Amino acid sequence: MKTAPGDKPTILIVDDVPSNIQVLAEALRAEYRVMVAGSGKMAFEIIARKGLPDLILLDVMMPGMDGYAVCRRLKENPLTQGVPVIFVTAKTDPEDEEQGLRLGAVDYIGKPFHLPIVLVRVRNHINLKLKSDLLETYAWLDALTNIPNRRRFDESFVIEWKRAQRTGLPLSLIVLDIDYFKPFNDHHGHGAGDICLCHVATTLAASVTRSGDLVARYGGEEFVALLPNTGEAGALQIAERLRGQIEALRMPHGYSPASAWVTVSAGLASTVPQADESPDRLFEKADQQLYGAKQAGRNRVCR
Repeated sequence: MKTAPGDKPTILIVDDVPSNIQVLAEALRAEYRVMVAGSGKMAFEIIARKGLPDLILLDVMMPGMDGYAVCRRLKENPLTQGVPVIFVTAKTDPEDEEQGLRLGAVDYIGKPFHLPIVLVRVRNHINLKLKSDLLETYAWLDALTNIPNRRRFDESFVIEWKRAQRTGLPLSLIVLDIDYFKPFNDHHGHGAGDICLCHVATTLAASVTRSGDLVARYGGEEFVALLPNTGEAGALQIAERLRGQIEALRMPHGYSPASAWVTVSAGLASTVPQADESPDRLFEKADQQLYGAKQAGRNRVCR
């Protein structure tokens, strides 16, 4: 979970003693959104239902799944391994602390604890987590257009491909290219070219409205749209909408044989991924269709 600007960071307290939870929760609620769980099993149910917290305060001695087992499971899962864990426990022997830190906890606080020190440590680790989230967000954004970049697309493509393999639902991909962008750059200048890229990127991103869909800048003047749970007919409608929205911007392009305006060509491909298939094949098919759109005169969609 990435905490949005202005939102309170979220802390999950996992402890089987209600009085411990009450003391920590009351002290933290002024600055943080607090969730509580009385067991390791309940903690994972809360995460599955409400999303990842920004920090977990975790007791060690709990019935069923103890805190060490909870931490180990969190750190073994790529989806939860980035959540910082602070052990808050009565097990204060050096060997216990070493074990907790080796499992990946960022801090280890012994009980009985001094509440002001706990609050300072929590604040420090929350600040580090928020800075890390911000850096990760920047790493996934294209520096010029401020939409997702190729790295974000590559990661999302693999995730959605595996999801479609499990569910048997279709996955579609659109590859788009600005028509005759090099002549535009050569004659209008790279500053105008950057402005054109930003307008195209913003328009494409705004034209795809479902939360699971992703538009990214793939590189240069090439963009991609990843459409989970979308068959060929639905993808064709979206591709035509994207093409039409760019043409409707009416950005003058005096050096394009295809149009007086800046336009895009698009290729799309759809599939229901099979167990022995690679996502690269879907990209190749969409890229081949993009080549076909260019060969056919540009400012069009091929499938």
